[in-house]
Amino acid sequence: MKDKVLYVIKNILLYGFLIMWGMIVLFPFYWMLLTSVKSYGAYNSEYVPQLFTLEPTFQNYFDAFANASLGRYFLNTVIFTCITTALMMAVIIFAAFAFARLDFYGKNVIFALFLALMMIPQELVVITNFVTVTDLGLRNTYAGLILPSVTSVFYIYLLKENFQTIPGELYKAAKVDGTSDLRYLFKVMIPMSKPTIVTIVILKVIECWNSYVWPRLITDDPDYYLVSNGIQEIRENGFGRENIPAMMAAVVVISAPLIVIFLVFRKQIMAGVLRGGTKG
Repeated sequence: MKDKVLYVIKNILLYGFLIMWGMIVLFPFYWMLLTSVKSYGAYNSEYVPQLFTLEPTFQNYFDAFANASLGRYFLNTVIFTCITTALMMAVIIFAAFAFARLDFYGKNVIFALFLALMMIPQELVVITNFVTVTDLGLRNTYAGLILPSVTSVFYIYLLKENFQTIPGELYKAAKVDGTSDLRYLFKVMIPMSKPTIVTIVILKVIECWNSYVWPRLITDDPDYYLVSNGIQEIRENGFGRENIPAMMAAVVVISAPLIVIFLVFRKQIMAGVLRGGTKG
C-alpha cells in the first residue's frame, strides 16, 4: 500500500512538472496568437496586458498582407526552401551511398576530413562564402541564396550510417545479378532508408524556413527577401511599430507551416534520427 501511494505521488509530481514546463514553453505561442486577434484599439488601450479577449478579430491578418510585402516574402521562401532541399537531397544521397558502399582510394581519409568540417563553426565560413558569392556576381539572386546550403556534412553522415545498416550481402547479390550501382541505390537503399530520408527533408525544410543570417547578408533587394528577414524589414519600416497586432498576425502566418509540419511528422523525425544514429 505504501509503495502504491509513493508511486501515485511520484506520478503526480512528474506530470505536474511536465504540465507546468509545457505551459511555460507554449505561453509565447499563445501570447503571439492572442495578440494577433486583438484589435488595434483594444491592444493599445490595455495598460495591463490581458490574457484573453472577448472580441477576437481577424482584421489584423488582412492588414498584414495588405500593408506589407508578406506574400512576396512567403513566395520567395517557398522557392528557396524547395530548390535548396531538392538539390541538397541529391548531393547527400549520392555522397552517402559512395561512402557507405563504394570502395575508392582514400575514402576513409576523405570521410574523416568531412567529419572534421563539423567542428568548424558556421560563423567562420560566412565571410568566405560571402566573398565567393560576391565575386561570382550572385548577390541578390536565388543562386546566391541557395548554393551555400546545398550540402550538409551532418546529413551525409546521418544517411551514410543508415545506409550501412542495410546488409552488405544485398549489395553483393545485386552486383552478381548485374544490377548497376545507380539502380541498386534507387531500388533498394532509398526505399529501405525512407524514414531517415523523410526526416532529413523535414529538418532541412525547417532549417531553410528559419534561415536569417545568410539571406540577410547576401541580399539587400526586397524582391529576394525571405520571411525571416522580410518580417524584420516590415518592422524597421514602421509598420510593426505602429500596429503590433498586425505584426503578430504576420508572425503567426509565417510560423504556422513549420508548426504544422512538426506536429504532423514529429514521430518520423524522432524515428529517423534514432534509426540513422544506430548502426547494426
